[in-house]
Amino acid sequence: MFSFYANLNSGNLAGLFHLIVLVLHFISPTNNNNNILSLMVSSESLSESVAPPTMKYGITKPLSLAGPTEADLQRNAELEKFLRESELYESEEETARREEVLRRLDQIVKQWVKQLTRQRGYIDQMVEDANAIIVTFGSYRLGVHGPGADLDTLCVGPCYVNREEDFFILLHDILAEMEEVRELQPVPDAHVPVMKFKFQGISIDLLYASITLLVIPEDLDISDQSVLCNVDGPTVRSLNGCRVADRILKLVPNAKMSEVLGQKTWCLFQCEFLVPRTISVVTGFLGGVNWALLVARICQFYPNAIPSMLVSRFFRVYTQWRWPNPVMLCPIEEDELGFLVWDPRKNPKDRTHHMPIITPAYPCMNSSYNVSPSTLRVMMDQFQIGNKICEDVELNKSQWPSLFEHYFFFEAYKNYLQVEIVAADNDDLLAWKGWVESRLRQLTLKIERDTNGTLQCHPYPNEFADMSKPCPHCAFFMGLQRQKGVKVQEGQRFDIRGTVDEFKQDVNMYSYWIPGMDIYISHVPRREIPAYVFPDGYKRPRQSRNTTQHTPEKDAKGCMSSEGRRSKRKQETHTVDVESDKLPKRASISPQNIGSVSPASVSSRTGGSSQMIIPEESLQEVKTAGLQNQSSDDKSTEDTGEQKPCISE
Repeated sequence: MFSFYANLNSGNLAGLFHLIVLVLHFISPTNNNNNILSLMVSSESLSESVAPPTMKYGITKPLSLAGPTEADLQRNAELEKFLRESELYESEEETARREEVLRRLDQIVKQWVKQLTRQRGYIDQMVEDANAIIVTFGSYRLGVHGPGADLDTLCVGPCYVNREEDFFILLHDILAEMEEVRELQPVPDAHVPVMKFKFQGISIDLLYASITLLVIPEDLDISDQSVLCNVDGPTVRSLNGCRVADRILKLVPNAKMSEVLGQKTWCLFQCEFLVPRTISVVTGFLGGVNWALLVARICQFYPNAIPSMLVSRFFRVYTQWRWPNPVMLCPIEEDELGFLVWDPRKNPKDRTHHMPIITPAYPCMNSSYNVSPSTLRVMMDQFQIGNKICEDVELNKSQWPSLFEHYFFFEAYKNYLQVEIVAADNDDLLAWKGWVESRLRQLTLKIERDTNGTLQCHPYPNEFADMSKPCPHCAFFMGLQRQKGVKVQEGQRFDIRGTVDEFKQDVNMYSYWIPGMDIYISHVPRREIPAYVFPDGYKRPRQSRNTTQHTPEKDAKGCMSSEGRRSKRKQETHTVDVESDKLPKRASISPQNIGSVSPASVSSRTGGSSQMIIPEESLQEVKTAGLQNQSSDDKSTEDTGEQKPCISE
């Protein structure tokens, strides 16, 4: 039923289970010759070194101090065997290539800072001492990365090298001229400004932090709070990626747990059940640091458990967790530096968070602020499924591969939204896509707002492209369903035309918009999902309609011409009747029925041309993905302390 998938950006639930399970079993690249079983001890040896009953890991006592039984050790060996056979561990060659890329990147930023220092007229000694360093964080820093994973990196530079011009313009231009660099994409307007690119085939996310030092020492301690003095918000958020990773490793119960944390987290990260379905921060799900924090809390709850035990405990605990009670590894710290910390008692905005997962480094923040009611519902459904599979594994009714089965997103819903992004060339598409993708969460929130939460969205983090089209483009999809348990009148429809228009107007306010950048949003019934979204071997054979034959006149590049769009809109009824077996042809609900909006035309739009009417009766999920979520409506957010769930051991 689910599959945890190795790529954190893949968007298939199968990936989440891969992630969880590999976190529990991952062998660090620097220790590839060690076997996971060497980290395991028998129940008898654990009982001799068990912590005193009064010991606290995190902010509460452990839920259990029990160690593994013989059955647990056997299941653990089976799980590791399956992961190795699935080739979910990084090879020695790829590990060496990552290290070489980091070394080259460190050289580049050092030369860049020295060049800027010389250009700004500093004395020769200052030029000689000028320095910048590259620090890793995220899955690589925790030792939980797998094949093809991104490298999360931070460049720390001196106070006279800024982010806006020096980093995003000068360093960007240096990288753009290098043959090793591909797909260079600056995102300066992001919550955490980042430069994305591929270096010798390795995906890099590069952040920048300018701190109040003239010279950056090679052995700079990022964990020291002095690095936060007199810096702005984006710099604090950039620095905290590294600071949080260090704190996570220090807050697990003991040295052995510090070694195994990466294996446990990677186990969960790699679970195909979770990653492909629910790994994507920009679309309102969780990212690597979120899952690492959740796993670390389970390590605190069960300090003597081995990876296979922690996988099942993960789902057992979070299936019963009473959100929005926060998950915290340590008490929230206050400091004289005066940065805002997560506190719903003082900050009204914090009271609106649905799934608080609090970072352990000052200033403590909610790392999962992007989660919406819809995405929380999806994750809770999948936690229920994961919990049921783990229970069956423990009862010998199922095997670990059941946790990694492929998730058919395009079979799960009857209705979808298709967000198609078009640009004049590939470079423009890269920038335009990055901006639109960063705003997709707002579309989900707007739909929930305008339908009072009765229309729920499941964004799919993967992007798709039709290789038969010559114009640069890509598409994102969202599954749609009516909220379970809500009674509706027969024939009642959802009208989200105004919502879509509002979202498009917001997106088209992009600071770097240029002609050719367009966005089209359409409602697509399941039977009319375009064929290009299905990988080989997974396309449904019963798809009977040729969804490409109802295409209006195209221009020379294969994209719809403006004349074709205007003619098309005149003929469309914009009404979708899904009560009968005969659905309208794709032409009546194509992306072009909404048209594009450019900054020049935003002010003149009336909002009446975009049509998006969806009958509520059609918004039923084909299969129930899990058990009913526990309600958190009665939970107060006035208390910032984590409440331990009632869980039977």
